[in-house]
Amino acid sequence: MIESLQRLDIAVVVGLILFLLIASFRSSFKKKDSEEYFMASRSLRWWSVAGSIFGTNIHAQQIIGMMGIGYSIGFAQSHYEVWAVPAVLILVYVFIPIYRKKNFFTLSQFLEERYNAHTRLSYVIIMVAFIMIQLIGGFYIGSRTLIFLFADSAMAISYTQGIFIIAIVTVLFTVIGGMESVVVADNILTIIMILAVVIMGSLTYMQPEIGGISGLLTLDHAADNKMHLYLPSDHKDLPWPGIFTGLTILNFFYWTTNQYQVQRVLAAKTEYDAKLGSILAGCLKLIIPFFSIAAGTAAYYIFKSRYGVGVVKPDDTFMTLLQEVVPSGFGLKGLILAGLICAIFSAIYSMMNSVSTMFAIDVYKKHLRPQASDQNTVRFGQVMVVIMCGIAVFLTHLTFDPNSSDNFFLQIARQTSYIKPGLVLVFFWGVFWRKTNAWAAMIALLGSPLIGYGCDMLYEHILSPIPWVAETFGTQLNFLYRVFMITFFGSFVVYFLSLWFNRNKEITKAGGLNLTVSGSNIWRVLSHISFIHGPLIGIAYSGLLSPQLVAFFASGFTFILFMWYAKTDKSDRAFFKKDLFFAGILSAAMVFIMYFFA
Repeated sequence: MIESLQRLDIAVVVGLILFLLIASFRSSFKKKDSEEYFMASRSLRWWSVAGSIFGTNIHAQQIIGMMGIGYSIGFAQSHYEVWAVPAVLILVYVFIPIYRKKNFFTLSQFLEERYNAHTRLSYVIIMVAFIMIQLIGGFYIGSRTLIFLFADSAMAISYTQGIFIIAIVTVLFTVIGGMESVVVADNILTIIMILAVVIMGSLTYMQPEIGGISGLLTLDHAADNKMHLYLPSDHKDLPWPGIFTGLTILNFFYWTTNQYQVQRVLAAKTEYDAKLGSILAGCLKLIIPFFSIAAGTAAYYIFKSRYGVGVVKPDDTFMTLLQEVVPSGFGLKGLILAGLICAIFSAIYSMMNSVSTMFAIDVYKKHLRPQASDQNTVRFGQVMVVIMCGIAVFLTHLTFDPNSSDNFFLQIARQTSYIKPGLVLVFFWGVFWRKTNAWAAMIALLGSPLIGYGCDMLYEHILSPIPWVAETFGTQLNFLYRVFMITFFGSFVVYFLSLWFNRNKEITKAGGLNLTVSGSNIWRVLSHISFIHGPLIGIAYSGLLSPQLVAFFASGFTFILFMWYAKTDKSDRAFFKKDLFFAGILSAAMVFIMYFFA
């Protein structure tokens, strides 16, 4: 790949990476206290919040993984982006006011406030395990991409060397920079990645095998129907009922209970900046279905025509498409590669920044040295980054095969599906039910993996032998169904144990966090939207009107409903009006996509 680049492409790559490094490290060498190092002095404005959330969320693993799934499975992968909108709204109108009320550094501090110190520590342990899994995946796909990039050149590297390069850069960037550097890098990366995916997607649609987005839809309708959002209920990867059950819960985890994502809103200057930045990040996410996932689907037809079926591996789709559709000598390859190289590191050091924050604040400052100075607290967080990266290097080498043909994005989703439901249970029950207590929360949190394995056994030995169950949901339990089952059974655990401990007066901390006015209102908005869409779904399903035509009515009704609430709301009115306008646009766009591609 390097040898095929022209001088202008190479200059663009080098120039953009140098600009990123200089801009990110501009303030890195000044002495920082804990709040400056871990929270960027809580000074992020809405545009920085939006850019940092998007940069953390849409990283190299996701761009490459999403395009690979679009290539191998189809447009249905867009649900991971589109169906995140309800979770974004719950974050904005329910959780942000609660989290920001006491200036928390970490979400585990919220759990201690709501439950007790044991719940706080349990969250840290579980999140560190989750981030380690994500970190291993980031090292894997990053090294695999670097191998492809430097192949057949004087700078060719091995899989192990690629892992070490990423780890070293991550340690230097995270240890020296802190959150301010991470946020600056995320914002620069967001601009570069948006340009990169839009250019890549546009050039893909312009290929003679495709003939534009309309050509892709026509070609797809006549061939494989890979541009449909809804796959059969027994599909092994993305069954449509799993989207509205398990994926909903996973999105709630990612947007409302995930430390390295929510840390951006905790560091915002004001609540307004936190809320508006989150909504705009949700709007940016809607770029991905069309310029990454659908582009991967288009790549399926391009590669099928030029190479044959199955020759290109899913996780190599991005780099192969870059070679096929992007011309050299104009700087476009350089721009796209610069974005990809930066994105390889972005999510990794964003995660490591959050890991250092949790270790420093929740472990060192809380349990080991409560009177520690800011300098020692920061230093401890930095040391833990080095240790975590060292462990991840070792495990990446053992865990992933660089020649694998599987979709690593789905592999990681399956691996983490056992622990995420427990986190969602603890946070949501803690907010919405005053009687939830610490013992019930701890049992549900730590018991989530055990419930998950129990669900696997229940399905394998009792449910799947039933013919209609196997025909409807498949012979193997899909991880999205498992997430829903864990949440379902875990809710019973929380409910009955809470009642039991309350009866015996063993509550360790008085619970209950009242919703804000805007939080109560958003539930009414969402419930009314559901009421409106019931008949519209029936009309589209019955064939009275095409889903494409219903999409216009459905999105219009959705936006009007948000505007009606903005006009009639009596409290917190000034902010709610501004915010609901953008929330209405975001929700209407989501609704349009979900009807149009039915």
